[in-house]
Order: sequence, then C-alpha cells, then structure tokens
Amino acid sequence: MMKKIVYLVKDKIAPHPTNKIRLGNIAEQEACQFLQKKNFQLIERNYRCFHGEIDLIMQDQDDIVFVEVRSRSRSDYGSALESINKSKRSKIIKAAKHFLCAKGWMYKVNSRFDIIAIQRTVGKTYLEWIKNAFSVENGYHYEQHY
Repeated sequence: MMKKIVYLVKDKIAPHPTNKIRLGNIAEQEACQFLQKKNFQLIERNYRCFHGEIDLIMQDQDDIVFVEVRSRSRSDYGSALESINKSKRSKIIKAAKHFLCAKGWMYKVNSRFDIIAIQRTVGKTYLEWIKNAFSVENGYHYEQHY
C-alpha cells in the first residue's frame, strides 16, 4: 500500500548549488540522511548498470528499498514528482532487477520502490516521501497531480 508523507526538513535559506549535478548530490545526501534517521541502512548509492541508475538502495527491516530522489527549486517545468515518467520507472525497475540478480537476491527478498521528492522554495525545503510509489506490475500507486 502506498503511503505519502510530506516533511518540512529545513526552515532556512539553503545554499543554491550552481549546477544540476551538485544539486542532485545534495538532494541524495539529504534523502539518505532522512531515511537513516528512520532506521534505514544504506546498501549502495548511485548503483549503475546497463539499464540505468538507482539513486539509493536501502534496507528497511526485511525489505530492500530502491529510492529515486528528485529535487526542484523551480516549478516552471513541473514538480520533482512529475518528472518521474514511465520511461524512468522502467529503467529503475530494470536496474533493480539487475542489482537483485547480481547479489543473488532475486525472489529471495522483499523489495519496493520509494520516491523522495525535494522541493525548495524561498527559505524552506520540503521533502515528500512516497513509500511503495510504484511496482513492477502496476506502475504508479499514488495519485498524479498533473
């Protein structure tokens, strides 16, 4: 079952990174720290294979959690959440299968796909955590707000 939670993680002006790579790295670090405070254990960061990349691979009790992190400081081109389209979900799923096979964990562990969307506004940073956001079988589990 999908669960959507929104947190105000910073109530101050955050430094604005000058490039997308740096912004992405900061967002991934914020997301990782947030989940670690929730007792998740980091397995791997920026897992890459032929199929694509997974930002964070974490363990939440008995579950392996594949986390896609998105960050936006402007909404002109859509929210962070809206940027995770069908093609991106497909790449994440294929990369997750590759990871599980490489570890010998396929069909041996429970797994899920979470999304952390970070929206920066003047003086505030909001983190939206969507647990079990999509699955191999059903696509999105949460309501899209287009």
